[in-house]
Amino acid sequence: MFAAEYEPAQANGRRRVPRAPVSLDARIGRGGLDRTLCKVTDLSTHGARIQSYSGFKKGTMIWLTLPEIGQVAATVMWADDFEAGCLFQSTLNDDAFATLTALG
Repeated sequence: MFAAEYEPAQANGRRRVPRAPVSLDARIGRGGLDRTLCKVTDLSTHGARIQSYSGFKKGTMIWLTLPEIGQVAATVMWADDFEAGCLFQSTLNDDAFATLTALG
């Protein structure tokens, strides 16, 4: 048997806005070129965490196609193997954010 005490994580104030956990199928690429499948695993109006079988490079601009929203430009802010955190070039409006969180 295993027993442990834990302390809940405290917000350290790094995030501008709260993130919502989601599981959304999306694509990376523009138009019909270089379309790569990815999964959005958390989302805010300012950015997203994505996973893919393709590697990411910090500082790269990508086109992320989100379900029911369409393409948004984003910059890879950090990358770790096949996961990355992206900052949207333009924030999502509240309706788009609500649509995506309802889907995810």
